Amino acid sequence: MNYLDNLLFGYYPYIAITVFLVGSLIRYERGQFTWRSGSSQLLRTKDLRLGSNLFHVGILLLFVGHLVGLLMPPWLYHALGLSTSAKQVLAVIAGGIFGGICAWGLYILLKRRLTDPRIRATSSQMDIAILLLIAVQLALGLLTLPVSLYHLDGGNMLLLAEWAQRIVTFRPGAAELVSNVGFIFKLHLFFGITLFMIFPFSRLVHIWSVPVGYVGRPWQVVRRR
Repeated sequence: MNYLDNLLFGYYPYIAITVFLVGSLIRYERGQFTWRSGSSQLLRTKDLRLGSNLFHVGILLLFVGHLVGLLMPPWLYHALGLSTSAKQVLAVIAGGIFGGICAWGLYILLKRRLTDPRIRATSSQMDIAILLLIAVQLALGLLTLPVSLYHLDGGNMLLLAEWAQRIVTFRPGAAELVSNVGFIFKLHLFFGITLFMIFPFSRLVHIWSVPVGYVGRPWQVVRRR
């Protein structure tokens, strides 16, 4: 393992997570006016609903899939009747479907933001940068799928999952696990970590404001009979 692997996959994840949590808290306390998604709906509604829905559904399913896939220990999915190879095939199929949905929505959103003069004029550099970064990360993720099909033994998947589990449980030796995985997987990891790093400085902070309580809210009484 070289110094760069240790830096990027051993120390960088903890730096990014710290910035992610502390930065989000500071922005909430100091910049609540900017705690929003910055919708462009008033400027142009065409294609927004389709693009936004596809993007959000796709990226949420990808996030949950990565979270479960990386943090689920082998004994658990073996107990559910899934072999390592079967889990990898399932991950490739799900990743392709969810990634395709997300890519379609992202294309629509990027096209609106880059080609509509009014939306472009009201977009910050970070608005465009974060969409482009997600696009790069999504493209890298999709490029890992054909590579994974040639390695159905699940070797890379096991290494990446063990890396993630060691990171979140603060166990040593995480960087050593990914030192020999393919370059495309390392790029995908790096850009994924970087998204957490820049999260507090972008419109992505509106994720924290998801109205979870809306589903179980009490009825609003307007008039009693």
